[in-house]
Amino acid sequence: MLTSVDTDVIRVLGDSLRLKIVTLLARETLCTTHLVQETGAKQTNLSNHMKVLREAGIVDTEPCGRFTYYKLKPEVLEGLSMQFAELAASARGAAENKRAC
Repeated sequence: MLTSVDTDVIRVLGDSLRLKIVTLLARETLCTTHLVQETGAKQTNLSNHMKVLREAGIVDTEPCGRFTYYKLKPEVLEGLSMQFAELAASARGAAENKRAC
């Protein structure tokens, strides 16, 4: 069953720009400048989205001089993936179950 924390992660990933950011971070650790270049988002808008991703526990920050690098926390997505796999398995088993009206 999905918990409230997991539904928060799903809500956060429901935004197309944040999903694009997560997809980019799945490939490599990037700084704000890289993310602005890759997404075309304004720096302030991107920073707001990064704050949401950090607060949801999806990304970690790594200071490097005057830059902040962001990296994905794969265990968060793995946990979510396992829960969706469990839901899919349950749905397969429940396909023949029909409650009478």
